[in-house]
Amino acid sequence: MFGIFNRSNQINDAQIFMGSQEESRENFSERRSPYTHEVVSRAPICTAEDTISALKIAEVASKVTAKTPLHQRVSWLEDVADMLEEHREDMALTLVHEVAKPLAFARVEVDRCIETIRITAKELIALHGETIPTDIAPSGRKTIAYFTRVPVGVVACITPFNFPLNLVAHKIAPALGAGNAVVLKPTPEAPLTSYKLAKLFNSSKYAIKDALSVIYGDVEVGSTLVKSMIPRVLSFTGSVPVGNIITQQAGIKKVSLELGGNAATFIDTSADIEYAASRCAYGAFVNSGQVCISLQRIYVHTDVYDEFSEVLARETKTLKVGSPYEEDTFMGPLIDSDSLERAETWVASAQEEGATLLTGGEVVDGSFTPTVMANVTDDMKIICEEVFAPIVSLVRVDSYEEAIIKMNDSPYGLQFSIFTNNLKVTQQFIEDAECGGVVINDIPTLRFDVQPYGGSKLSGIGREGPKWALEEFTEIKSVLICN
Repeated sequence: MFGIFNRSNQINDAQIFMGSQEESRENFSERRSPYTHEVVSRAPICTAEDTISALKIAEVASKVTAKTPLHQRVSWLEDVADMLEEHREDMALTLVHEVAKPLAFARVEVDRCIETIRITAKELIALHGETIPTDIAPSGRKTIAYFTRVPVGVVACITPFNFPLNLVAHKIAPALGAGNAVVLKPTPEAPLTSYKLAKLFNSSKYAIKDALSVIYGDVEVGSTLVKSMIPRVLSFTGSVPVGNIITQQAGIKKVSLELGGNAATFIDTSADIEYAASRCAYGAFVNSGQVCISLQRIYVHTDVYDEFSEVLARETKTLKVGSPYEEDTFMGPLIDSDSLERAETWVASAQEEGATLLTGGEVVDGSFTPTVMANVTDDMKIICEEVFAPIVSLVRVDSYEEAIIKMNDSPYGLQFSIFTNNLKVTQQFIEDAECGGVVINDIPTLRFDVQPYGGSKLSGIGREGPKWALEEFTEIKSVLICN
């Protein structure tokens, strides 16, 4: 279907999908590798008119998708997962090319994408309603009453650069599986990745004609999708500022937003320090810190602060930074030069405010090295805002009570964690943490695709994960049959 994408100067063109029909345009945008800075892919530049055309195709197709048998939709997803498995290495290399994800982690993302699609197919079997006893109250009477779940019609999906394969699957697999038509606007940083996945969906022998469209662009395309009254659901993963614009422009439709985070953990005196430091180094720097649940704040009890700081710095120095094409590379470059400059600014600002640089803070071979900042205080910018870079901050606290107050004192509430062997503290933390997900004895960056995923406060609205996405992309229809 598509050839191996190797480390040559080969440039691959993504194509538009107007429904099942592939199209191109005269004008293209170019994607340069964050590592080699060579052009690695191109995508057609779409317009508002293209967006409207795709939405109208989806609107017509949704009448067909809603009536397509469940067994066909399940087979469709399973077939795509099988084909993706066959093209695992090609897709992984495409991720390396477009977003400089280290090869080992690119393969993991492909594997997770396959799992996401397969889990969605299984969850479709459980997507059903319930009977309702209408004679439960004196004012009622015995009837046949139940509710069922039906597709919403058209779903518009806007996806980010940090997981440009799996996060697309988290949206389009449940949306299509539930019987909707989809218009996808993928991140401009990885057009070829999304195109290849969409091609698998549209080339499947079980595919529903015109059910999936793919268009490329930025503000003009995104704004047209958001403002249109054709989609009944808009699913977006990205930044808080854009999420705020979407909520103002979307009108009357269901909006699902997975936005920013400022993930935190607490290191209790009872924690296994070596284990906690090792896991925190992973959670803070995996994917160059470009993860919504990347560990950014570490609150450490004063009794173990010095020991933990020393071990964390040591663990951080063992992480290999370099070419994303090498098998043992842990971390490659940030997504673009603006992100790199912003990371340098974060660190310089924190040092000026009194923070101490334990390790990192340098640019080596175009990559910002994993950075640990100590003696960070609550009023420093580096801890108050989402960094989205390989930077983690250590804050000394005198108790769990102090730590949880500081953790919750954030406009974000995506995922928090705690390292402790104290059962009472564990139970208290589960109750106290103001966020969408809590993790005990591991990093807040830990996520399994089968779980519900989403946050509170500015971190978003709604939940992803196949089971919960299926609910987001369907509506309840209540039925009452009277004698």
